[in-house]
Amino acid sequence: QVQLVESGGGLVQSGGSLRLSCAASGRTSSNYAMGWFRQAPGKEREFVAAINWIGDITYYADSVKGRFTISRDNAKNTVYLQMNTLKPEDTAVYYCAKHRTSTAAMRAYGYDSWGQGTQVTVSS
Repeated sequence: QVQLVESGGGLVQSGGSLRLSCAASGRTSSNYAMGWFRQAPGKEREFVAAINWIGDITYYADSVKGRFTISRDNAKNTVYLQMNTLKPEDTAVYYCAKHRTSTAAMRAYGYDSWGQGTQVTVSS
């Protein structure tokens, strides 16, 4: 079992930046892709970004493409989400998730471990 803990959320003004981190612990010996999802109040959870095990393939939701960057440091068992030019519509709880394979994926199906989430609030 892998445990995931997100950090780095907070309150930021529109146009600002935040960097989220997700630290994995437990059974981290296998190779796995990672993803970030978010859920705004009253909305369904949606895909944000994903990265494969090696770190050379990434996917982004159209709404964040060009503003967000996902990366990982496998030596530290940590994945990051750099968020720039934040907008009020980016306000949500952000979750990191571990995929059951090493291949990055945009669908929530296939992610078998989830963090508790970190709140990101962007004020206008």
